Amino acid sequence: MSALPKGHPKLLNAWAFYDWANSVYPLVISSAIFPLYLGFLFPKADSNILFLGINFKSTALMAFVTAFAFLTVAFLSPLLSGIADFAGNKKRFMQFFCYLGALSCIGMNWFTKDNIVFGIVCFYFGLVGFWGSLVFYNSYLPDIAFKEQQDKLSAKGYSMGYVGSVILLLINLYMILGKEGEEAMSAMRLSFAMTGVWWIVFSQYAFRFLPKGNDNAEKITKDVLLNGFRELKKVKNQVFENELLKKYLFAFFVFSMAVQTVMLVATYFGEQEINWKTDSEKTTGLIISILLIQLVAVAGAILTSKASARFGNIKTLIVVNSIWAIICIAAYFVTEPIEFYITAGFVGMVMGGIQALARSTYSKLLPETEDTTSFFSFYDVSEKIGIVIGMLIYGLIDQITGSMRNAIVFLTLFFISGLLLLLRIPKKHLSSI
Repeated sequence: MSALPKGHPKLLNAWAFYDWANSVYPLVISSAIFPLYLGFLFPKADSNILFLGINFKSTALMAFVTAFAFLTVAFLSPLLSGIADFAGNKKRFMQFFCYLGALSCIGMNWFTKDNIVFGIVCFYFGLVGFWGSLVFYNSYLPDIAFKEQQDKLSAKGYSMGYVGSVILLLINLYMILGKEGEEAMSAMRLSFAMTGVWWIVFSQYAFRFLPKGNDNAEKITKDVLLNGFRELKKVKNQVFENELLKKYLFAFFVFSMAVQTVMLVATYFGEQEINWKTDSEKTTGLIISILLIQLVAVAGAILTSKASARFGNIKTLIVVNSIWAIICIAAYFVTEPIEFYITAGFVGMVMGGIQALARSTYSKLLPETEDTTSFFSFYDVSEKIGIVIGMLIYGLIDQITGSMRNAIVFLTLFFISGLLLLLRIPKKHLSSI
């Protein structure tokens, strides 16, 4: 089949459709079903896992595995970006990580107490596959769409991903609801496999129409492999020479570390620390909470955008960080489902807003350059390293103290630190950015 020209509607639709295919992973597995399954497999009263000869608290172990996966991705991203930009078959690399992630999801169907190591390895490779495929997926955008099409197409992909993932989550909820014990756990394991199958099947439409990329395998040299790291070093030097950008990026690194950690562990907290009356109520309540967060996040992003237009990005980020700090303190005292729902609503309100505003603020502060890709690669790697540190600290506190409440309230320090670092930005910039 001949390649479609840049900007062709069918090509744009195919790219956006990959979001429909892969967005089921972060919602169904990372956020919803797997934390529930882990809680059923290792209830709070018996939550220790013997892994590699060490006795871990189950939630702490998953925090450590998640941190290691993001460390892997943070290291691989510049390497993969160099290959994607300068050599190799881009589609093949994207397919490799897609299938790695999807087959790992299917493999989690056999995640039982008898297969702990295998299950955790599948969980790890699922994360690596998802984030690895996104490196190539995102790099396609300027190749297939003209500048005036890119914003709209990116938003279309996000929307399709949200709709697709919610559809599968509702199907899984229907499968699980009303079941107890091993029957419920079997349905959850089946949902892992369904996620992998969904990801593989629906990605085929994207792979059919997306171009191969630069088919220059003979150009893959040491220089090409290391180019991504050289670009990051060059950007780091430019960032540190720009006092305003440096101050903002330090603040972003600190508060983003806490935001991403809260988002990754929220369901584990709800599963372990809330007084649900029955397992069925727990399953329904947590999934409803996740859907609530997703919906409220849209409204929160709109409100945050309007606030930033009126008061400036930095002032708005200061207020949002204050709200996050209050949420973390309040979460320490949350014990009942209704309290958890209210907290989830507030999390959704500030979750979407802080992510969108943080990225747009960084974009506004960039120096005049056409090499925005390298600057955002530096931003993404900084964010992932922040996740690694945040999850490690969270896991250590959870492991040592035996309480996720202590770990959550500790994150308050990061939001307060981020707030104080934002206040270091000169007053003349507070309303102008």
